[in-house]
Amino acid sequence: MQERLSQSQIPLKQVYKPGDITGFDYEQDLNDPGSFPYTRGRHENLYPGGVWIQRELSGEGEPSRTNEQFKYLIEKGALGLDVIGDTPTLAGLDPDHPFAAKAIGTQGVSLCCFDDFRELYRDLPLESLSLSHSLSPQSVMSCLYLYAREQGFDPAKLRGSVIQAPFYNEDCGYAVHMPFKLRLRLSADSIEFATKVMPKFHAFVEDTYYISEAGLDSVEEMALGFIEMRYLVRELLRRGLPVDSFAPRIAILLNCRMDFFEEIAKVRATRRLFARMMRDEFGAKDRRSQAAVITCHTSGLTLTAQQPFNNIVRGAIEALAMVLAGVQAIEISAFDEAYRTPSPESHLVSLRSQQVIHMETNVTKVVDPLGGSYYIEALTDEMERRIQEMVEKIEGLGDPAKLSEDGWFKRNIFDHAMQRYAQQIREGKLLKVGVNIFPIPEEQDTLLKEVAERKMEPCFGRIEKIRRYKQGRVQERVKTALKALLEQAGVEGPNLMDPIIEATRSGATTGEIGGVLRLAYGLKYDPFGLIEPPFTF
Repeated sequence: MQERLSQSQIPLKQVYKPGDITGFDYEQDLNDPGSFPYTRGRHENLYPGGVWIQRELSGEGEPSRTNEQFKYLIEKGALGLDVIGDTPTLAGLDPDHPFAAKAIGTQGVSLCCFDDFRELYRDLPLESLSLSHSLSPQSVMSCLYLYAREQGFDPAKLRGSVIQAPFYNEDCGYAVHMPFKLRLRLSADSIEFATKVMPKFHAFVEDTYYISEAGLDSVEEMALGFIEMRYLVRELLRRGLPVDSFAPRIAILLNCRMDFFEEIAKVRATRRLFARMMRDEFGAKDRRSQAAVITCHTSGLTLTAQQPFNNIVRGAIEALAMVLAGVQAIEISAFDEAYRTPSPESHLVSLRSQQVIHMETNVTKVVDPLGGSYYIEALTDEMERRIQEMVEKIEGLGDPAKLSEDGWFKRNIFDHAMQRYAQQIREGKLLKVGVNIFPIPEEQDTLLKEVAERKMEPCFGRIEKIRRYKQGRVQERVKTALKALLEQAGVEGPNLMDPIIEATRSGATTGEIGGVLRLAYGLKYDPFGLIEPPFTF
């Protein structure tokens, strides 16, 4: 008989009984929802506002186009917004960089200066929206801060989030071409800034989603997330920040794949591990510091280019798992994920899937309805044990920062995971309906043709637009601000958020700010050596 295994290779039994949770202590291991160790949820009543934050990922073309997407989603009932930058934006390259042209606006929105963010946020109700960003923390926070001030809105009231990814962004997706020491400094600087100036903003979002999409299993995903989280917490404590000053605003953005019960157990194990880590290791006293804020993006990797209508089912199932796990916000990957950022139709399907789950299924009437299940509790315990074991094993190899700088994670985890995932599908060990089981001829896949033909074309017009923008600035003002940033980045100690904000206010672009930071750390202005600094400093 074929061995029963979860997708993380955890052996499963056909039936679970009381003996499978021997030694189980209700108060220590589970407890009531809203009580330590928060296995059953952050709040006793699940969702204080009555529902999780329902949002969908947006971002394509010009900032004005993404602003239209935002307004469309709000009109259709979205309770939050999430934006992702295109590949050049995520890499810190301006649209006029030689390597940017063919990717401008195609897999996210093109953003590089304060004017772009003005257009992105235009006419949005900042006082009531939660704005989530898969973008550079420094550019997001400087532009959002400046825009709020410009609109007469107190930045201290801003809600939303931005991801922090200093450890793995050079390995799998968000490469900014900066040394680890600089990436860590920028992360810590932005979190410290938010703690003091934007206290309602989640500037410390541990994003395990993007690393998981490299093919990691659930244990690997959360172990690597805890390694990065733990290191950042230690860095903030080293700076003298009290743990309860920043820990209540830590959030975890995790992935949800198709192994329904394993993903639910992953969330529950993560809450328990987080609570014990924050209280017992880092001394957090505030219950909000111990109760993890967990949000979820359903997996794009589980979606297929073949028979894309099957992806609607996958997204709904993954979202239902996260509702049963009690996460605070959900985004469903769109059914046309393999081809583009979401079309209006796929945006609406994903949002309506969340609304149907919320309003028609009754699953939110009871908090943690699976709590006490022999299977769920045994699986949660095993997930917790394996995650903790992997964290200890990796941290036992030495300083995680040095491991990151030396490329250890890429060689030993990410490259292996990518190869393993592809092999599982190739060998039929991981079934994908429409791919390695129940395929149909391409000519019969009617939705495939319609979706594929609606790919985004690069926004080549952005190149000349940004060139004109750069020429039209007060050049001396930009030069002065960038020089001040260069000087402060060149020494240890100063928080770089203030000079970054001033450089942004002066009209400097994301690419120019990133280039100056590289110069301060002894690197080339342009990581590819193709362009020179705009000024002589």
